[in-house]
Amino acid sequence: MLGRRQIREKVVETVYSYYQNPVKTDVLEKNMFTGIEKIYNLYIFQLNFLVGLKELAENQMEIGKNKYFKTDSDINPNQKFINNQVLKKLEENPERLFFTGQHKDLKWDLHDDMLVKTFQRITAGKRYQDFMKEEGYSFEEDQKFIGKLFLRYIAENDDFHDYISDRELTWADDIHIANSMIQKTIGFMKENEESRTLIKMMKDEEDKNFASKLLRDTLNNWEANEKKLSERLENWDLERVSLMDKVILTTAFTELDNFSFTPSRVIINEYIEIAKVFATDRSNIFINGILDKYCKDLNRI
Repeated sequence: MLGRRQIREKVVETVYSYYQNPVKTDVLEKNMFTGIEKIYNLYIFQLNFLVGLKELAENQMEIGKNKYFKTDSDINPNQKFINNQVLKKLEENPERLFFTGQHKDLKWDLHDDMLVKTFQRITAGKRYQDFMKEEGYSFEEDQKFIGKLFLRYIAENDDFHDYISDRELTWADDIHIANSMIQKTIGFMKENEESRTLIKMMKDEEDKNFASKLLRDTLNNWEANEKKLSERLENWDLERVSLMDKVILTTAFTELDNFSFTPSRVIINEYIEIAKVFATDRSNIFINGILDKYCKDLNRI
């Protein structure tokens, strides 16, 4: 499921988009939740990519078996990759199968250039070749191998990022969230348990209400929060604060004011991390200073 930090990120993104292109609050909120649901589509799309690599390997083995002139590797292919236990669990996962059945555009074509080129890079790499040489099967080793494979060839692959950005514009901003979900999915798998439950976007109605209230309260209190920010700027004009820094700070002010159950240090740390994702290199220092000063002024623990 999305953690509170990711929910805060989506609220910050949504508030920022509002001040770029104002729309009615109801429409804005609906767009935010639609964007959250699209992260799940990206999550399934990436899981399907891993399954697609397995299917591509199987397809190439079949081609090898049907050659007129066969080599020893064609007759007795190394099946260590296609028998990887993590890949098999993902392939058999009923939730992935059902959702992909409902959204066939999330399934990878085995002739897709991105899939084929990534598979070629993987099989040419030393990590893959060393893995294929290892004798026997270990769930822990399979899990470790797929985790590193995902990180190297998908999560950190700029070509893959460009590919998904062209496919769905909002995915470019959310791929780090989907990547985290994939890594958790792989890491949480157990050898003797069926892989039935994928990560949900919202844990419960409480999370949805948190997102909705934080968004609406931030918009409704924008001017008051701008004033709070202006009062705490030293030798700096409000007009010189970037829009993204302003959005992060006003959202943080809103949460500090209206969500008293969350400790101030937790809130500050969350928005510092959000600044590292969305703002400039030094924004996190600026935001930390302003929020720390605000909490001291409020005597907020």
